[in-house]
Amino acid sequence: MTDNFEELYEQGMDAFNKRDYATAEHLFQRVLTINPRFADIQNKLGIIYNQTSRMELAAKAFEAALEINPGYTEASLNLAITYSDLGQYDKAREVFERAARFSSAGAGVIDPFIKGKLANEHLKVGAIYTDLRLLDEAIEEYEKALRLAPNFADIITQLGIALRDKGRFDEAISQFNRAKEVNSRFIPARVHLGLTYYARGFYGLAEEEWQEALKIDPNNAAVKTYLNFVKPQQS
Repeated sequence: MTDNFEELYEQGMDAFNKRDYATAEHLFQRVLTINPRFADIQNKLGIIYNQTSRMELAAKAFEAALEINPGYTEASLNLAITYSDLGQYDKAREVFERAARFSSAGAGVIDPFIKGKLANEHLKVGAIYTDLRLLDEAIEEYEKALRLAPNFADIITQLGIALRDKGRFDEAISQFNRAKEVNSRFIPARVHLGLTYYARGFYGLAEEEWQEALKIDPNNAAVKTYLNFVKPQQS
């Protein structure tokens, strides 16, 4: 009996959404025997391979998706992540940058989901630069992320940390306050704002931030420790 393309696709998607990856993989492979140039199925197979720790196969599937549709941003991002998992960082960066350029060259409207994924990839790269103490490069990546997702309190806070570590204290304080405006209950923004005030000798302001953080999370051991540090400075 000839396979019914639509039925196989729907069954495969149902299994995929239920994370029944073994069934989904089998069904998607059957779909590809009918239509091998189906970029979305190649991308879905790549996700299955990635989630089941078959990274080489995942990379090949994402590459196949992009060969069919070079403008498939999600497949590009998935390939970049997979290359990174494989330790192929130069290739990962190249694919990621190409995806970012392709998105920005479009009609000016990027799907919010894609924006979020792009922003998070810039955040990851920024974190790597921060670990390497390449702070100028880290700041650039965080700023790129915020152009895509301006209201992500975690990214704003990471930018503030990099600015503070670079010695740009006033700019750091501005970013931490911005993160608080976005999410008043985001404790890391208050913690790092307090640390920045403390570093500048503004012990009263530091204590205020940490006291507010403690109201949000009364069991936060780090904040309690910081408050103990600030008290001798004020005596």
